[in-house]
Amino acid sequence: MAEDDQNKTEEPTAKRLQEAHDMGNFAKAPDLQTVAILAGALWAISTLGSETAARVASIAVDIFGHLSRTEIRPEAVEPWGKEAFTTMFSLSIPLAGVCTVAAILVGGMQTKFALSPKVLELNPDKLDPVQGLQRIFSMQGLVKVGTDALRLVAVAWVIRGALQSVLKDPIFFTPAPVERVGGFIVEAGVVLLWRCILALGIIGALNYTYQLFRVRKSLMMTKQEVRDEAKQSEGDPKIKSALRAMARRILQRQMLQSVQTADVVVTNPTHFAVALRYDRRSESAPIVVAKGEQAFARRLKAMAAENGVPVVENPPVARILYKFGRVGKPIPVNLYRTVAEILAFVYRTHKDYFRELQRRRSES
Repeated sequence: MAEDDQNKTEEPTAKRLQEAHDMGNFAKAPDLQTVAILAGALWAISTLGSETAARVASIAVDIFGHLSRTEIRPEAVEPWGKEAFTTMFSLSIPLAGVCTVAAILVGGMQTKFALSPKVLELNPDKLDPVQGLQRIFSMQGLVKVGTDALRLVAVAWVIRGALQSVLKDPIFFTPAPVERVGGFIVEAGVVLLWRCILALGIIGALNYTYQLFRVRKSLMMTKQEVRDEAKQSEGDPKIKSALRAMARRILQRQMLQSVQTADVVVTNPTHFAVALRYDRRSESAPIVVAKGEQAFARRLKAMAAENGVPVVENPPVARILYKFGRVGKPIPVNLYRTVAEILAFVYRTHKDYFRELQRRRSES
């Protein structure tokens, strides 16, 4: 296993990264979502806190300022309860909405806003107690335990520091107006949230950095794995070669059939052969219907002789037509004049063949 890890020197391919993401194997740190929720709460409190604190103070003044003239009975408590519920509801709904959006955004940034449906599939390996113990006592498990312990220590330290800071507020030592209660609550909440965000943010950043390193290392590939994946994605070279050979044979059969109704075959005379067709009714220029070299050129010439197709030896034109001509496409423009002269020659010397050829084309 250690030797395999040492051989993994290649960066993971895009295919491997995508497969890992589909399986849920990507860097993620829940601490960052916690920080996002706290930051959203801090923003909501900072934005809505003053108004809410004023309403809380107003309720407190109404309650505590008129206790001597208020009869404590259910009918008198009901209006205060409605006001208190409305105030808390007006704060909690925006607060919950902001925190939810913040958590979704940070979670989406870690997952690249892509779903991992395979994570929901039932995996029997997850129910194996042996593998479960191996995961617990693995390096990843130890890191998780260490992160949880560090998080607990950080939160305890933040609460202790926040309490020490809050307890120094004059509200605990000197008389203070009732209106001060709401503001004190908001200020204490802001101090606590700021410290929690700072502490958990540092832990989350360190954890996420480690997760990036761990996932990247686990997805590293050996040179052989890269070659195997390339072979799978591109196909087996033997199969590809066989398919190309099959396509070449099919094209050659089609070209041999096209030679039977060609106007002329221009040859090298032995190395190249190019068959041309020119139908004045439907074509503005001669068309290359077949071409070949060496053995296939000889087959084209034999097919032409068998069907009485005129054969003209013109090495320069044959070489140019073979090099620049495309089967099924018109001949190059710079050969129009030369090919026209060749066609004019064969039209004069093979009148019977072209009368028969025109008859067949008119019937088709």
